[in-house]
Amino acid sequence: MLKDRVEAVLEKVRVGLKSEGGDIELVDVRDNIVYVKLKGACGTCPMSTLTMKNWVESSIRRDIPEIKSVQAV
Repeated sequence: MLKDRVEAVLEKVRVGLKSEGGDIELVDVRDNIVYVKLKGACGTCPMSTLTMKNWVESSIRRDIPEIKSVQAV
């Protein structure tokens, strides 16, 4: 299932986020778009937009090419 594959990639990303005092929660996967919520320090970090695009989205799309994008909710 696609959601399980996304969660597996997020587990790898989560290690780095937790080291910075943050976390990420998978909210949903619809129409090949991943919806996530940044939590903890990541929820208020001014660099969170860059983290989403340059790290979270690139990690997911590298492992699961059919994903179109990752959106924060």
